[in-house]
Amino acid sequence: MKDTARIRTALALAVRANLPVLLWGAPGTGKTSSVLALGRELDLPVEVVVGSVREPGDFSGLPVVHEGGTRFAPPRWAERLAAAGEGLLFLDELTTAPPAVQAAMLRVLLERTVGDLVLPAGVRIVAAANPPGLAADGWELSAPLANRLVHLDREVSAADVAAGFAHGFPDSGAADAVAPSAEGVAAARAAVGAFLRVRPELVLAVPEDPGRAGRGWPSPRSWEAAAVALAAGRANPGAPESEAAVAALVVGAVGEAAGFEALSWLRTLDLPAPEDLLADPGLALPDRADRLHALLGALVAHVAADGGAPAWERAWEVVARVSRTVPDVAATAARDLASRRPAGAAPPAALLELAPVLRAAGLIPGEAA
Repeated sequence: MKDTARIRTALALAVRANLPVLLWGAPGTGKTSSVLALGRELDLPVEVVVGSVREPGDFSGLPVVHEGGTRFAPPRWAERLAAAGEGLLFLDELTTAPPAVQAAMLRVLLERTVGDLVLPAGVRIVAAANPPGLAADGWELSAPLANRLVHLDREVSAADVAAGFAHGFPDSGAADAVAPSAEGVAAARAAVGAFLRVRPELVLAVPEDPGRAGRGWPSPRSWEAAAVALAAGRANPGAPESEAAVAALVVGAVGEAAGFEALSWLRTLDLPAPEDLLADPGLALPDRADRLHALLGALVAHVAADGGAPAWERAWEVVARVSRTVPDVAATAARDLASRRPAGAAPPAALLELAPVLRAAGLIPGEAA
């Protein structure tokens, strides 16, 4: 599988999942043209904002007097995207944007806000940058800005370029990709959370080397992006590039060391599907606590998406089974499951057996001293 296909698919998945993504590559490698082509493929307007020629006010808004008060007026590019209701915001040449401009971009990436204008949910954000050593008057990305982006390295294959000139460059596949569901994201978050229980030191690991702080590194924010990327991959199975593309997104979010370790751990889970477990609560369960955390997390996410009383009631049978061997794992699931009780759902039949677990979860008062 060619590297360009992997990055092309990763970009498509990121755009569909609404993950802010940053394409790294040397000058002249087609980063801008690929984003413009992506906009045409999705029939979306593209607004190109070049960081090197912008001021902080182009992102934070310009103060103007309005009806006796002050408002921060957004630039025209933001107004056009808001009027369209959807589109691609392409932030080009990030590493030539001075630190003050990078700081102003933070709110756009985190809150999707430009001045006093909130960008519609249908606006996707894609950025591009040359490595600082290859950029004219280049700056390293600040750690806060880097942590808000999923980093993808665009490598050029001579064979792919030659084939593209001869026969045309292929589409990204974004038009056929679908966004992950809320259930899928919740299940992926549960799996990532289970991994972080095993490796708590990876929840937050700010790079000490300034040269590495401008790329992906582990934080709760970037782990959330990694979970969304996993969910996007599960929502779009079948393409030969999908697995490698998801791996690129996870690594691009949290960095190579943490990303590859998480992916390796997730590949070995081999858990029963939540719907199979609800259909037969007697299915074999994993014997490791971390896998049980992941299993019950996915089960709770499935039950929440289902929304029905039967699924909620059957899930308690699985929690009761786990409580017999690993009560602390069951307590976490019990708390989450209780908070999602559907209207009309009966108390679980295993309530008596679960009393110690429910007490540990803080759902029933403890015994009087």
